[in-house]
Amino acid sequence: MTTFDVRGLEQLERAVLDDTASLASALRQCLMLAGYAHHEELRAWALKELEGYPAADELPSYRKVPAALEVEITLNLPGQIIQGNTRRISVAQLPRSARERGIGESAPIRQGVREIEALIAISDRMIHLSPPGSAEYALGMTRQQQENGHEFTEITSLYWAIAKPSVEGVLDHIRTRLTQFVAEVRAAMPAGQQNPDPNQIDSAAQQALNITGGDGSTFHISAPHAKADRGGTASANVNEPVPATPQPWWHRTSVIWTAVAAVAAIAGVIATVIVAK
Repeated sequence: MTTFDVRGLEQLERAVLDDTASLASALRQCLMLAGYAHHEELRAWALKELEGYPAADELPSYRKVPAALEVEITLNLPGQIIQGNTRRISVAQLPRSARERGIGESAPIRQGVREIEALIAISDRMIHLSPPGSAEYALGMTRQQQENGHEFTEITSLYWAIAKPSVEGVLDHIRTRLTQFVAEVRAAMPAGQQNPDPNQIDSAAQQALNITGGDGSTFHISAPHAKADRGGTASANVNEPVPATPQPWWHRTSVIWTAVAAVAAIAGVIATVIVAK
């Protein structure tokens, strides 16, 4: 591998600057460039934006968007069923289990960019996403309504109602980061250099992908163990991230004391040999 042999920057530059081109295509160009540069973090980021973020992964802050909580209500009146009533609710009206799970007026956008583009294409003004466990919460809210005397009321669904521009903003943010990455690489290349080297790719990736998590903390992309080598309202489901289980303190302590005991045993053997002499 020579110093200046990372190919694909010009193709990526054309893709990110063409607003009519699919963002997925630009991300694939980025994936190839990262492969030539052997840059695992850049590859991991591009792949997650393409395929979506798994439930266990932390989301970057730009993939959390403002959202209203809404429910659909059916009235089962004697001799008449009235469906399709939509009502906005507050977080306080959610079941306690939903609030404890962190469901509120912010929706995680975990889908890959192709799916996001498709949701936008079939949406008019709003995009509906169902929180994890929404069917269970709707059933619980129905029971609460009936216990409060509204025996004919049934909550049939609970979802986030997200303004279409907010979801479009997610795609625009990703394209802007790709553009910033290309700009950082260009800025690092001296006049006359045709292709960037891996060090310039690494520096640009650090500058452009220094993103933050939903809580404002620095968001680190962990590279996987990769192989070598217009209609109505759109809706979708959202997976919930699963927090990692911290290692118990007693496990760490037991390891330490085991090491101490081993050292003490060795010292005792040495002392016995010295006395014997």
